[in-house]
Amino acid sequence: MRIRDHLALAGEPAFRFRQIIAAWQASSAVTFDDGHALPVRLRADLAERFGPQLHPLTALDVQRDEQVEKVLFASDSGARIETVVSHYRAGWDSMCISSQAGCGLGCTFCATGAVGLIRNLPADAIAAQVMHPRWTRAGQPRPTSVAFMGMGEALANPHVFDALTLLTDPAYAGMSARRITVSTVGFAPNLERLVNEHPQVGVTLSVHSPFPTERAGIIPLEERFPLEQSLEILDRHAETRRRKVFLAYLLIADVNDSDEHLSALAALILERSRAELFHVSVIRYNEAAGAHPDYRAPASKRVDEFVRELTARGIHATRRRQFGTSIDAACGQLHARYLSPPPRGTMPAGAELIPVAPTGG
Repeated sequence: MRIRDHLALAGEPAFRFRQIIAAWQASSAVTFDDGHALPVRLRADLAERFGPQLHPLTALDVQRDEQVEKVLFASDSGARIETVVSHYRAGWDSMCISSQAGCGLGCTFCATGAVGLIRNLPADAIAAQVMHPRWTRAGQPRPTSVAFMGMGEALANPHVFDALTLLTDPAYAGMSARRITVSTVGFAPNLERLVNEHPQVGVTLSVHSPFPTERAGIIPLEERFPLEQSLEILDRHAETRRRKVFLAYLLIADVNDSDEHLSALAALILERSRAELFHVSVIRYNEAAGAHPDYRAPASKRVDEFVRELTARGIHATRRRQFGTSIDAACGQLHARYLSPPPRGTMPAGAELIPVAPTGG
C-alpha cells in the first residue's frame, strides 16, 4: 500500500505496481533490484525510499508439528510477529495472520496481550504474510482462507482496512472476501466500520463470558466497549446482510464453564433478532505464556458437554478443532518470543524448530 501510494504520487503508470507484485510473487525475487521489468532508475528510487528488500517481512525461523507450521517474521521496522498455517487432511490450508506486534488490550488469557503493544503493522506487512514467497518456495499453494486471528487486536489497527482492500484486490492477492475472517474482542467503532465497508468479510467476536463484570476481568476492553454494543452491531449486520456471525467462547475451568454461564450465554444469543445466524465456537483454554496463573483447561468431556447443551437449547455450536499447541501456535499462545514460554518441559515429540537464514525473503 505504501509502495502503491508512492508510485501514484511520483506519477508512475498503474502497471508499475502490477510489475512489482509480479516480482514480489516470484520465488526468486528478494530485492527491488531483482524486479528486472522495472526501470533501473525506479528500482533505485524504491530501494532508497523503502530499503533494498522487496518484501517488508523477513522469515527468521519456522516451527512445525503434524498439521501446523508457525513462521516467525521480522518486519522492516524490526518488530517480530508470527503467522500460522494449518494444513487440513481434506487438502486445504488456512492461514492465521497477525495485525500487530504485541497487543495493548491486556486480555488475561492471551500471551500476545502479556507482551503489550509494540506497534501496529502497516497494510503491506499484514498482506505480505499471505503473499510471502516462502510459501511458494516450500511448494505450498496460497491459503484457501485467511483469518485475522494472529497477534494483535485487528480492529485496533486502522491499517487493517487497507490490508483487506489489498487482499481482495484482483491485482494483488485476489481473494474472495468470504474467505477472510476478522476476529475481534469487541473494538466496536471499527467493528461498525468493518461490516459497512467489507460486509462480505466474516466476523468472529470473542465473548468468553456473558457476565459484564467477569468479562472485563478476562477482556478489559469490556469496560470501554461493552459486549452488548458489539452484539447489536452484529445483529444488524446479520439481519441486513444475512451473514453468519461467529462467537468465540474460550472455556476456562472453574471460571466460565458452569451451567449458569451456559444458560446466560444461550439467553444472550436467543435475544438476537436473527439468532439462527449466530454460531458459537467453543475453544478449550490453552496454557499461554503470561496468562493469568490460575487459568487452566477444562476436561475435554466438559467442552463436549458445553457444546451439546448449547445445541440442546437451540444454539448453533461446535467445538473448534485445535492445532499447534505443542509449538505455541494455538489460540492465545502467540508471543513471537517476546515472552518466555510457560514451563512445560521439553519440546514435545513431533515438534521441530527449523532455523531460516535471514535473507530478504
